[in-house]
Amino acid sequence: MQKLIECVPNFSEGQDENVIRQITDVIKSTDGVSLLDVDPGATTNRTVVTFVANPDAAVEAAFRGIQKAAELIDMRKQKGAHPRMGATDVCPFIPVSNVSWEEAIECAQKLGKRVGEDLKIPVYLYEKAAKDKSRSNLAVIRAGEYEGFAEKIKKPEWKPDFGPAKLNEKAGATAIGAREFLVAYNANLNTKSVRRANSVAFDVREQGRFKTEDGTPSGKRILDANGEPVRVPGMLKHVKAIGWFVKEYGIAQVSMNLTNIEETPLHAAFDACFEAASKRGLRVTGSEIVGMVPKKCLTDAGRYFLRKQKWSEGASEEELIDIAVRSMGLSELKHFDPKEKVIELKIESGSKSLVKMNLRDFCNETLSDSPAPGGGSVAALMGALGASLGGMVANLSAGKRGWDDKLEYFSKWAVKAQQLKDELLALVDEDTAAFNKVMEAASKSYELLAEMAEKGNPNSISDVGVGICATRAGIDGAALNVRINLAALKDEKFKSDLQKKVRKLQTDSESEFKKIDQIVQSKLT
Repeated sequence: MQKLIECVPNFSEGQDENVIRQITDVIKSTDGVSLLDVDPGATTNRTVVTFVANPDAAVEAAFRGIQKAAELIDMRKQKGAHPRMGATDVCPFIPVSNVSWEEAIECAQKLGKRVGEDLKIPVYLYEKAAKDKSRSNLAVIRAGEYEGFAEKIKKPEWKPDFGPAKLNEKAGATAIGAREFLVAYNANLNTKSVRRANSVAFDVREQGRFKTEDGTPSGKRILDANGEPVRVPGMLKHVKAIGWFVKEYGIAQVSMNLTNIEETPLHAAFDACFEAASKRGLRVTGSEIVGMVPKKCLTDAGRYFLRKQKWSEGASEEELIDIAVRSMGLSELKHFDPKEKVIELKIESGSKSLVKMNLRDFCNETLSDSPAPGGGSVAALMGALGASLGGMVANLSAGKRGWDDKLEYFSKWAVKAQQLKDELLALVDEDTAAFNKVMEAASKSYELLAEMAEKGNPNSISDVGVGICATRAGIDGAALNVRINLAALKDEKFKSDLQKKVRKLQTDSESEFKKIDQIVQSKLT
């Protein structure tokens, strides 16, 4: 599956369009990079650039941007309202899809080393990438800004993680790190009152509200032993929130920043606002996402709302996103277009893909005299159809009347079927490069189909039968493509090992097919 990491470098130039364009041009020139947003600010004299790529491409693009910024921006002359310490002030990496924190931290370390050694710019690692936890907070590192760094960097405790222990007079210093994805999310209320919206915000945000003697906001605050005000914590961790009035829409909102969407996901914030508003006689009428979100935010929300409905979670990504949008009212104020608001979908919208074709177009393209799509793509598609049929039986079984106690069991299998289907569909576009992957991925469908043959809805047993036929065809088709490409291999040992692997996969496939087919045949009249 595609690895995507977001990178959000902040450059200390927000006024000169030519400089900004030159920086973004070198970032865009990196293969595999999708530039999502360029947000310059004249008063702050700062530009925030957002792009996504696989980890290696992200590091390369970030380096090119930092290098160009060091060439074009002179910190000795730079002034602006935003705190800064370098031409590239900060450069965080944020995992988006199939990227671990270890990989994100490695990106920060690789980039930091290269910037320090090649560009002679002092680099400080921050947030999750910080080597020195006392320097993990960006504000702590940047204290004193560019003007104060020449003296600050001389102190032993401020020796940079990479690069010289001396300020680069022209480029300054740079902070490079790995941090959580931040989602700006607003809940819409059926009121215009900022005070009432703030009450809901204080209910849900981690910081909560001050504890008072009479329990009212205007009451006398209770102090702890150190003389500090005592707080009543809110419902949600990793959430900052405030109430405000939006003149454009004529409503009050609870405006939130979700700083850890793994621990406090989007749907948890929605439900907490709904609960807090209801207790105060208010209603959450919908919500909005400001900026872009990873796909997982919405697919997780879709599964959550399906669970609440006591329904199978084994829906397609498209359906899960649609359920999330409808359940949280994301289109209440303005149309929510997943292709524009979801990072992965925004990237995919600009690329050609076989799996986006309708059936007739796919068959026509296969039938044409172009070599792709060819046997590899068709084999992957057959495997995907086998997994899809297994998932269909799981979903039908989960929804079968009188089988309520089996909902969770079949739902889990339906979710697995969706994962297998998506894995194999991704291989349709790889065609000639993916034969081994097709065989291995399709082989996993047999476990699913075996479970459905034995325990699934008996009315769907013929669908299991077609599913195993499609799965076997996918594996055998991929094997044929492996064999015809063996002649091009020079490494005899690798060729021999691959032949053995393919034969084993086919033998195992035939064995699994026969076992499941016996069950299917026994249940058919």
